[in-house]
Amino acid sequence: MEKEEVKILAIETSCDETAAAVVRNGREVLSNVISSQIELHKLYGGVVPEIASRKHIEKINQVVEEALEESQMTLDDIDAIAVTYGPGLVGALLVGVAFAKSLAFAKKKPLVGVHHIEGHISANYIENLELEPPFMCLVVSGGHSHLVHVKEYGKYEIIGRTRDDAAGEAFDKVARALGLGYPGGPKIDKLAKEGNKDAIKFPRAVIEGAPNDFSFSGLKSAVLNYLNQCEMKQVEVNRADVAASFQQAVVDVLVGHAVLATKQLGLTKLALAGGVASNSSLREAMRTECLRQGIQFYHPSPIFCTDNAAMIGVAGYYEYIRGIRDGFDLNAVPNLKIGER
Repeated sequence: MEKEEVKILAIETSCDETAAAVVRNGREVLSNVISSQIELHKLYGGVVPEIASRKHIEKINQVVEEALEESQMTLDDIDAIAVTYGPGLVGALLVGVAFAKSLAFAKKKPLVGVHHIEGHISANYIENLELEPPFMCLVVSGGHSHLVHVKEYGKYEIIGRTRDDAAGEAFDKVARALGLGYPGGPKIDKLAKEGNKDAIKFPRAVIEGAPNDFSFSGLKSAVLNYLNQCEMKQVEVNRADVAASFQQAVVDVLVGHAVLATKQLGLTKLALAGGVASNSSLREAMRTECLRQGIQFYHPSPIFCTDNAAMIGVAGYYEYIRGIRDGFDLNAVPNLKIGER
């Protein structure tokens, strides 16, 4: 018989955040510790995989210790250890997987490998206690733009995906072109508030025969072309207008696709997930459109949008109670697809 209370220690090292958390019964976060490397990677204008891996090795022990301390738990109190094993940077993932395996081995605890994107989706359960599948989830981050049908806990189907750049990637590239630096998303979000979103007409891509798929490379090129033309003609660029117009083009496509897919499948709930889910313009537009269409809208707080271990603990809990266990042959899978095991 399953224990009434399940406590999961979760570890997340898929990119440039070393994170650990303790989650009780899949909904209650007892601790959530994140050591970010943003300042370090800023120097290079993006994440340097080798540096990220080394930093994880330096930080992981103290981050896990801190998470246990904050939750007032010891490893003996923990029922299982969950860890992100893909997708992500292979070196970074390996640090977390190796550490989780060593803890599980030493303490004879069950090990549960978690898909990073399924973690992002599960972040919605933390503060929305009433949210249960089925629902549509729009996952938008630096590496991913997915429309995912959450059929049941742990059962997912991809309804739409990006054909080229992910939304977050487009934000980073445009931010760099505007001289805003890294990470681009929050900087564009802030600058856009000072600009006119209707100032410049940037394209909204629709893929023929695949209405749920995304494409942002044409939009990114259009922004770069606009900036180049202004430079050639020696016209002064209003950066706030460019940021606002670009952001609006991304938001229009994301909201339009997500709402259409939700209605197509006859679903009544739509959730946001991933780093770009903390974008204020996207949240507002999604909230407005969902209200108009009679769809319930959910999103995590910004702290649970960026990479964190609490979301991995939540996803890990639902895998654990489904009976999922991994062996010590668990390995990092940098290109892991949703629903694969």
